[in-house]
Amino acid sequence: MIDILIFATSMAVLIYGADIVIYQAEKISSHFDISAFIIGATVIALGTSLPELAVSMKASYIGKADIAVSNVIGSTIFNISLVLGVVFLLTKKAKSTRDIFATDSLWIVLPVILFLLMSIDGVLGFVDGVLFVCLMVTYLLFLLDSHSIQTQPNDKEKFRWVVSIGLLSLGFVAVVGGANFAVVSATDIAVDFGVNEWVIGIFLIAFSTSLPELIVAIKAAKKSNIDMAIGAIIGSNMANFSMVLGFSAMINPLKVNMDLFYFDIISAVVVSIVLLFIVANKLYTRTAGLSLLIILALVIQNSLRSI
Repeated sequence: MIDILIFATSMAVLIYGADIVIYQAEKISSHFDISAFIIGATVIALGTSLPELAVSMKASYIGKADIAVSNVIGSTIFNISLVLGVVFLLTKKAKSTRDIFATDSLWIVLPVILFLLMSIDGVLGFVDGVLFVCLMVTYLLFLLDSHSIQTQPNDKEKFRWVVSIGLLSLGFVAVVGGANFAVVSATDIAVDFGVNEWVIGIFLIAFSTSLPELIVAIKAAKKSNIDMAIGAIIGSNMANFSMVLGFSAMINPLKVNMDLFYFDIISAVVVSIVLLFIVANKLYTRTAGLSLLIILALVIQNSLRSI
């Protein structure tokens, strides 16, 4: 009973935190005339990637390379198929003000491609980790260079840096903290019901670390802010591969068992290509959302069969 209460409370805190994050992110975007996509790909993406970073770095430190790697691969699959699938289903006649395919398509597939190339020898070492981190720095510089920032205050609304940054930080703490307590309580509930621990480890970890992205993206979608939602997912996947795997590999070399992760890695590649197809044709529709969720269902079904 207590676990159910903790889970419900955690989800409430998570949702409330997401509201704060979206509201403050939109204020910063409006005040400095920064596109919603860039705010999503930077501020929101980095903030919502904190759970993946914490889980993978801890796993690397204690020598659990499989968890560190599978967390990133699983989160990528969930971010694209579940998060964007739900976003497209909820958003009516979504339109993007940014030509995402022309400007950002490289960043959708590049992290996965580099991961495959670096994993050929079966190990992600310190040098690989440094290269991954440099990739994130390059991405952030690209985003800053791709849009001019207006530094003059917006006359429509008073803007106070201290208050806005403070509330944004509070929102991220609520999102990350809520996600953490939600997964702990959900895991305890699953154990009580006799759910297989392997299923708990693979699916709950990947799903739970994608909870911040999911809730924040849904909140953005309800405000028809499709740019912020897509930007958050592209930026989050970049952060997962570059920063999460990068710092984890710098702590300890990560052995990548291609035979063990073969299906999951292929699935991450497939959903990335599907996202590329969606942005190329601007198919931000319920049909696209349903297609992504069907892919997720097939991935889960296949994984469950392999247990």
